[in-house]
Amino acid sequence: MRFTDGYWQLRPGVEMLRPRDVDAVEAGTDTLTVYAPTAPITRRGDTLNRPVVTVTFDAPADDVIGVRIEHHQGRRDPGPHFTVHREPGVVKVSTPETPGDGPAEFTSGGLTARVATDGPWQVDFLADGEVLTSSSARSIGIATTPEGDFVHEQLALGVGEHVYGLGERFGAFVKNGQSVDIWNEDGGTASEQAYKNVPFYLTNRGYGVFVAHPEHVSFEVGSEVVSRTQFSVPGQSLQYYVIHGATPADVLRRYTALTGRPADVPAWSFGLWLSTSFTTDYDEATVTSFIDGMAERDIPLSVFHFDCFWMRQFHWCDFVWDPATFPDPEGMLARLHERGLKVCVWINPYIAQRSHLFQEGKEKGYLVTTPGGDVWQWDKWQAGMALVDFTNPEATAWYQEKLRVLLDQGVDCFKTDFGERIPTDVVWHDGSDPQRMHNYYAYLYNKAVFELLEQERGRGEAVVFARSATAGTQSFPVHWGGDCESTFVSMAESLRGGLSLSLSGFGYWSHDIGGFEGTPDPAVFKRWTAFGLLSSHSRLHGSDSYRVPWAFDDEAVDVLRRFTRLKMSLMPYLGQATAEVDSAGTPVMRPMILEFPHDPAASTVDTQYMLGGDLLVAPVFSAEGRVSYYLPEGEWTRLLPALAADGAPAAGDATVRGSRWIVEEHGFDSLPLLARPGSVIPVGARDDRPDYAWAEGVTLHCFELPDGFERDVVVPGGTGEPGRFTVRRTGDTLRVSSADAPAAWGVEVAGRRARAEGPGEVVVTVAG
Repeated sequence: MRFTDGYWQLRPGVEMLRPRDVDAVEAGTDTLTVYAPTAPITRRGDTLNRPVVTVTFDAPADDVIGVRIEHHQGRRDPGPHFTVHREPGVVKVSTPETPGDGPAEFTSGGLTARVATDGPWQVDFLADGEVLTSSSARSIGIATTPEGDFVHEQLALGVGEHVYGLGERFGAFVKNGQSVDIWNEDGGTASEQAYKNVPFYLTNRGYGVFVAHPEHVSFEVGSEVVSRTQFSVPGQSLQYYVIHGATPADVLRRYTALTGRPADVPAWSFGLWLSTSFTTDYDEATVTSFIDGMAERDIPLSVFHFDCFWMRQFHWCDFVWDPATFPDPEGMLARLHERGLKVCVWINPYIAQRSHLFQEGKEKGYLVTTPGGDVWQWDKWQAGMALVDFTNPEATAWYQEKLRVLLDQGVDCFKTDFGERIPTDVVWHDGSDPQRMHNYYAYLYNKAVFELLEQERGRGEAVVFARSATAGTQSFPVHWGGDCESTFVSMAESLRGGLSLSLSGFGYWSHDIGGFEGTPDPAVFKRWTAFGLLSSHSRLHGSDSYRVPWAFDDEAVDVLRRFTRLKMSLMPYLGQATAEVDSAGTPVMRPMILEFPHDPAASTVDTQYMLGGDLLVAPVFSAEGRVSYYLPEGEWTRLLPALAADGAPAAGDATVRGSRWIVEEHGFDSLPLLARPGSVIPVGARDDRPDYAWAEGVTLHCFELPDGFERDVVVPGGTGEPGRFTVRRTGDTLRVSSADAPAAWGVEVAGRRARAEGPGEVVVTVAG
């Protein structure tokens, strides 16, 4: 929210209180509290009629400092609140004998908040003696406005500092100059609205900021004041956390430790998902024809998804298969399972008036009500639509029980759609603040479904396909990008949304291949296919038209087959990337800034990404195949077309020198896919499914390994045992050894190959 009219004046009707001098500081065991009047106190009389701003510092974890700014502390706080996982480390607090004799300091790990106790308000956040950001004389504001009371903070931006994150945002990847409202909306992918709003940002200066408020948070990123990032919330208090990290990856690691790491997802979920699409006509015969068509064309398929009309129209959600279309759902699901497929069905948290669950939910008090005690309803989306109240534990259990019936029938996972159209003129069972529940509802909704899947399918087997989210919802993967148009422009905006989401703590992300709205022309579909199969999760889905490749042209079939099989062969590598999601919160799809934080040219790139830490992917956003991408320093190796053709990467003249922008043209069967110099990429022995024993028969592809290189490489097990290898290069000799290789394995380097049967060592001569 903007409070000023230019730099000097406030907007009409706005009054502002700001801390001026520090009157007192109090050191607790692990806190520092600062009392700052809104005018200098030079005599006793100055304390009369004088507001005081209270600022408290604490440390939920090493290298994280919490800051709480308060005016009046007597207001009721009904919640909800984001979960903050506290693991306090070493805290040091120092204060001067009296204010004015020097700064007060609060240190958590390597991060220090230094508070000036004389002169104007000034708090510097330092790491290794360097100021990362600051709160200065005009930064904190307690505002009274025609819209109500607000508290804001402004943290300094340095020269060349870029801001990223704030959830899944489809506009410019770098957020400088933008005003961003953290308020979930069903707005598609072509506007400033977003389905997944996260009040967290990070910068390329060594820190991130988490504003721990689930309600409406406004960010003015170098916009209201171009040298500062402002954030504000309604009310009389503001809680935020400054998170230090030497690199953006370090910041993400600490942020996800604070708010929750993404759960493990099953190996089968990385395969190709095919949907009925939304408003298309379909029955079991239609579904079978799609699955037969994929099998006949030798395209591996892992998951089939039934979208909304698996239920009767006007009944969403009653979780009952439409008997006219699917008279034998248990039999159908068993037949799909016999073909090796998993099954996903569409759900949302709304109960239409025609659903038999409406009256049941009304009688039991499981639906959200108005202040007058009526069930809240409207006719958007579904006639007489009501909303399940997930703040009521009994309502949550009731909803889960309805879904459990579907799991017993044979459904494997759910597409948890919607969750953004949450009213604020309602009363919640637990008394939660309706403003705070608007965004937070997405967390409760997805949590309820994900935890049911964990209970019924086991940890590591639960997965949802979710659209709405906020801070912490990353713990319930996977998330997809929502309703995009079927154009190259929308393909690019979808990627920007995914990159921003990945810098907001989300480890897995997907999108509708070919776009959702409208029908893509064959060129868009084929280019989007390559992008989609080189994403963490891959789904064919549309609105009013089917997304089977033969609906476009024969080449689309070839492209889908090629990239699906390529992804399946890369499962040992993708398994390594998922281990980093679990251990460090590092996303599978990574903006260039995350892997190359010290390369200025990488800091603004938003049309390409790293898939894991070692593969660069540059989607092609044009029909003719022209693509421009940035290649960081080093000698990179192209993986296409050879890797997709026979498992062998191109060598020799297929290397490309980096530290430059490159312009190329690619056919529909290709795109820039390059291996990082100094990388070891494990490629699987199978390309027909994602859930196999990844280490059995694996080939370690070694790229531009320098003399003296030594690394331990762990290939995750998938459905088998993991393989552990040691890779060493000395001069022109590459030695790879394994004491517990589960089966035959091999090494490829510079066009030379060697194989081993079980544990042992292989030696390859590397070309000079």
